[in-house]
Amino acid sequence: QGLDKYENEDLIANALPHDIWFHVDALSSAHVYLRLPEGKTMADIPKDTLEDACQLVKANSIQARGSAWIQMARQLGNKTSNLAIVYTPASNLRKSADMAVGQVGFHNDKLVKKAQVARRLNEIVNRLNKTQEERFPDLAAERAAWEKEQAGKRKAEATVQRRTEKEEKEEQKRQQDM
Repeated sequence: QGLDKYENEDLIANALPHDIWFHVDALSSAHVYLRLPEGKTMADIPKDTLEDACQLVKANSIQARGSAWIQMARQLGNKTSNLAIVYTPASNLRKSADMAVGQVGFHNDKLVKKAQVARRLNEIVNRLNKTQEERFPDLAAERAAWEKEQAGKRKAEATVQRRTEKEEKEEQKRQQDM
C-alpha cells in the first residue's frame, strides 16, 4: 500500500505484471496492490480477499486534496457509503509524462473491474490493521529479480523446444532412411 503519492509512483513503476492494483474510483486514495501467485488472474481472487482489499482502499480514501484538509478529507472518504473501487492488473496501468504524481490511466478500460463497497466494515479494517506489517522493500530490486527469473524460464523453455525439434527431425530422418 502506498503511503503517499510519491510512494505510489514507486509502486506504479515497479509493480509486477500479475500484481492487481486497487483504488477508489474518482477519489484520492491509497494505491493497494495484491500480489497474485504466478498463473493466477483477477478471476481467481477469493471473495474474502477481494473484500479485504476493497475495505483497505476505502479506509485509506480521501475526498479532498491539500495538507490542511487531509485528516478531515480522509474521514469523509472513509465514511462515504457506496464507494466504487476499481481494480486491474498492474500491467494495465498507463503512466504518461503529463500526468500528476501518483496519477494513472489504463491501457485497456475493459480490463478494469469495479466493486461496490456499501460501507466500512470495521471488523475487516481492524483485523487488517492488527496484522499489518510495515516493510520497506527494494521494489526495483524485486522487479529486477523477477525479470531475471522470467528470462531464465524463457531461456529454459527455448532450450527444451530446440531439443524437442532436433529430436523430432532426427526421428523423421531415421524413418525416411528405413
